[in-house]
Amino acid sequence: MDARPTLCWLALSALTCAETPTHPSPLTAESIRAALDDSNGDLARLAKGALGPNGGNQLFYFPTHDQPATPANWGFKFENIDFKSADGTRLHGWLIPKRGKTAKGTVVFSHGNAGSVGHHLGFVIWLAEAGYNVLMYDYRGFGKSEGSVDRRGMVDDVKAAFAYATQRKDLDANRLVSYGHSLGGAKSVTALGETPVKGLRAVVIDGAFASYQAMVLSIGGRLAKSLVTDELAPKNFVEKLSPVPLLVVHGVRDEIVPISQGRQLFESARQPKTLFEVEAGRHGDSLSRDEGAFRKRMLAWLENAMKS
Repeated sequence: MDARPTLCWLALSALTCAETPTHPSPLTAESIRAALDDSNGDLARLAKGALGPNGGNQLFYFPTHDQPATPANWGFKFENIDFKSADGTRLHGWLIPKRGKTAKGTVVFSHGNAGSVGHHLGFVIWLAEAGYNVLMYDYRGFGKSEGSVDRRGMVDDVKAAFAYATQRKDLDANRLVSYGHSLGGAKSVTALGETPVKGLRAVVIDGAFASYQAMVLSIGGRLAKSLVTDELAPKNFVEKLSPVPLLVVHGVRDEIVPISQGRQLFESARQPKTLFEVEAGRHGDSLSRDEGAFRKRMLAWLENAMKS
């Protein structure tokens, strides 16, 4: 969810336009940072004119439509699935059956920002190996899903994925798990806090953020914050997940989403809640590093949650 290239391009454009032919000002890191911290300067006027009111909300999303791999590349059977969001937008995903005789439950996985489902298989294949069905899908505007990226619509897409899972007769609607990484964690917290799902036994978020504005403030200064709203921010919905157990996983060395964001979500949540701080964890490897030490802990946590 790195918006820095776009913001830096705007900064360079604004600063260049502000120069005069006879007295050009040198572009430095300090001048760019100063421009990004000025919510009323030349850059601010350029950005607001180019993006429109709250147009910075769109800078969070980096969808692709390629398919670098399918579960078959990992040796797993899978089913292509299609379902519709609340506004009729058609969404695409995969259902990966569990390995083993009896499914422990069904994990609905909401992936992170960049790419399509084929880029995120490493986050979930191990759960199918451990005996869980896995339903993973693309938000609107991602992969083979229709539509265009939109914050409200993407939250509704999470709800649609759960609605689809509860309607399948071959899946146990009373043994559902939500697992979201990064942006997917943020979207799923809001969706499930806003509209509780009957049969949801556990919520897991990994590397998720609490506030859209806090994220862009750390990247692009006060200007970026002025272009983005905190509408549907997970910090305002995480307490509503209770009494469903919540597991917050976050790498201490996360280079994309500061661990302070994960801690804020954990502190704002109500019991029952658990926090896994992974000392050497970065944005995409907290559960997989150290030979999957925290995967084992997560599986043990899930077993307990599924008993409740």
